[in-house]
Amino acid sequence: MQFDVSREDVKKAAIPHEIFLFNLIGNHILIFIASLGMFGGFPYPLYLVPVISVSCLLYTLWRAKRSLKVDPWFALCHWQVSARRAKAFIGMLSLLGAVSLLGWLGYAYLGMMKEAVYALIGGIGLLPTMMTMLILIIMESDGLYQAHQRKLSAAWVLKKFPRQD
Repeated sequence: MQFDVSREDVKKAAIPHEIFLFNLIGNHILIFIASLGMFGGFPYPLYLVPVISVSCLLYTLWRAKRSLKVDPWFALCHWQVSARRAKAFIGMLSLLGAVSLLGWLGYAYLGMMKEAVYALIGGIGLLPTMMTMLILIIMESDGLYQAHQRKLSAAWVLKKFPRQD
């Protein structure tokens, strides 16, 4: 559904999608791969990835809550959509962390072979996280496109935050 909103509202509505896409593509893919290449001699740039990610995700959640008070309706709706997707990504990262912790505990205290730990972490932790990242990149790219087209397709956000004109 297309809405009649100002150019400024469109710019404000695109911001949450741009932040989230930077986190997914720029941080979790590009910065991670670049710092992984330097990891052997200088591991510290790799520590930037979780710091940047947590910062972006927390900012998105905080700003979505703040948008309820300060933003115009169209931008508010896009912040809420992006915040919901950020929560889903936080859930997947939590699953990855829990599976990694279980793998480490299994290796350190239960005598699991490292191959079994790799299969556990890769199959139950990394694969769903990577699939979620791919899906979220597609969804956020579409969200950014919709913001620029003055559209909003998330029916739940329209029900929860009806337009007050």
